[in-house]
Amino acid sequence: MSLFDHLVIFPILVPFFVAVALLFPSLSNSLLRQRAMTIIGNVLMVIIAFVLLFKVKQQGIQVYALGDWSAPFGIVLVADAFSVLLICLSAILGLAVTLYASAGEDKNGAFFHPLIMFQLMGINGAFLTGDAFNLFVFFEVLLIASYSLMIHGGGKQRVQVNIHYVFLNLIGSSLFLFALGTLYGTLGTLNFADMADRIPQLSSNELLITKSGALLLLAVFGLKAAMLPLHFWLPKAYASTSAPVAALFAIMTKVGIYSIWRVHGVLFGDQAGELANIALPWLWPIALLTIAIGAISVLASQSLRVLCSNLVIVSVGTLLVTISLNTVQATTAGIYYLLHSTLVCAAMFLLAGVIQQQRGKAEDRFVTARTMPQAGILGVTFVLLAIGLIGMPPLSGFIGKALILQSVTNASQAMWIWPLILGAGLIALIALSRAGTTLFWRTNGENTTVLKGHPMQYLAIALLVITLPLMVIFGGAVSDFSQLAAEQLKAGLSLQQLNEVAK
Repeated sequence: MSLFDHLVIFPILVPFFVAVALLFPSLSNSLLRQRAMTIIGNVLMVIIAFVLLFKVKQQGIQVYALGDWSAPFGIVLVADAFSVLLICLSAILGLAVTLYASAGEDKNGAFFHPLIMFQLMGINGAFLTGDAFNLFVFFEVLLIASYSLMIHGGGKQRVQVNIHYVFLNLIGSSLFLFALGTLYGTLGTLNFADMADRIPQLSSNELLITKSGALLLLAVFGLKAAMLPLHFWLPKAYASTSAPVAALFAIMTKVGIYSIWRVHGVLFGDQAGELANIALPWLWPIALLTIAIGAISVLASQSLRVLCSNLVIVSVGTLLVTISLNTVQATTAGIYYLLHSTLVCAAMFLLAGVIQQQRGKAEDRFVTARTMPQAGILGVTFVLLAIGLIGMPPLSGFIGKALILQSVTNASQAMWIWPLILGAGLIALIALSRAGTTLFWRTNGENTTVLKGHPMQYLAIALLVITLPLMVIFGGAVSDFSQLAAEQLKAGLSLQQLNEVAK
C-alpha cells in the first residue's frame, strides 16, 4: 500500500500533528519557530488538498476505512468532489490566516497557532467524515478551538460576546446529540450510506420519530450556518474578534451549509421515500427571509467588520436558496458561489484589520478620521473586494450569481428569488459605496502615529484576492468540477457502493 492510498486522512492528520508539535517547549517557547512550523504545515495542506482533488477527478470518490473495518461497523472517511473542494478552500484560507497573523497578531494571546491548526483539523474532518456521529465529534473539535480563538487578544467586549457564543453552541451541541440519538433509535446506524439505504424502508410508526430527528438536525445546522432566526449571534461575534480569526470563521458557516446539503440533500433527499425533501417547506421561507434580513442589516452596519458579517448572512441565505431549488444545476451554482463568498468575505475581514490598524481610534467605524498612511493600496484592494461582494463583473461573484439566477427555471420561484438576490446586490453596492467614501475620502488630516501594514498582511490579502480572478480565468474547470460535485452529491452512495470503493 502506497502513501497515496492514505491521502484521504492527511487533511486531518497533518494539522493534528502540527498542532501537537507546536505544544512542545522547543517550538512553544519560540514564536518565530511556531510561525515557520504553521506556515510549512499549511503549505503542505494546500499541496495535499490539490493532489487529493486531482485524484478524485481522475479516479472518482475515495473512501478510507480506518483500521480496514468495513462500514457501517468501522469509521470511514469519504472524499468526493464536494468535500475535496472544501478541503482546498480551508487549506487556502488557513495559509492566508497564518500569514496574516504572523505579522504580529499572534503575539496578542497564547496558543494561537496550535488553536488554528486544531480548528482546521475539525473543519477538514467535518468535510470528510462518512458518518453523523463523527460529524458531531469534528464539530466539537472546531468549536472548542473557536471558543479560545474568539477571545484571542482579550478585552471586555470579546469575553462578553464569547460567553453568548459558547452558550448558544453548547445548546446546539446538546440538540445535536438528541437528534443523533433519535435517528440511531429508529435507523440503528449513523453511517451516512447505511442511513440512506434504511430511511426509505422505515415502517409507518418510525416515520414521525425519524422526521423529528431530521428537523432537529436542520435546526442545529441552521444555528451553525447562521440562518434566520438563528443568525443573531454572528455579526457581534465576527466583528468583535481579531481579523485573522474572523477570516477563518468565514468558512465555519459553510460547515453548517455543507451539513444541510449532506444530510437533507442526500439522506432526506429525493430517494428518502415518505421522508423525501422534508426540509424544503421550511428552507424556502427561511432562505428568502435570511437574504432580506441580512440585506437590511447591511444597510444598518456602522463598521466595516459588521458590514462584512452581515454580508456573510446574505451569502448564507443565497446558499440556502440553491439547496431549496434541489436540482443539480442549482447545487452546481451554489458550490461555485460558496467558494467565492468564503474567499471574498475572508479577504474583506483581513483588509478591515489593516484599515482598523491604520485609522487609530476610529478603527473601521464609518466616521471621519485622519488619512491612512497606505490609503492608496488599501483603497484599490477595497474596490476589488467590493466588486466581488456585490457580484459585479469581471470577478467571480458575477459568475456565481449568474449561475444561481440561471438555475431558477420555475417562473413562480423566479418572482421571489431574482428580486431578492439582485436587490441584495444593489443594497451591498450602496452600503459598500458609503463605506468606501467614509473610510477613504472623509478625512481631516494626516495620521503619522499609527503603524503601517506589514508585508505579511498584504501577502495574505493578496493570496485571497488573486483567487477571485483565477476563478474567472479557470471558471470552466471550476464550474465543471462543481457540477461533478453536485452530481455525486445528488446520487449519493449506498452501503454496498461505499464498501466496494473502500476496497
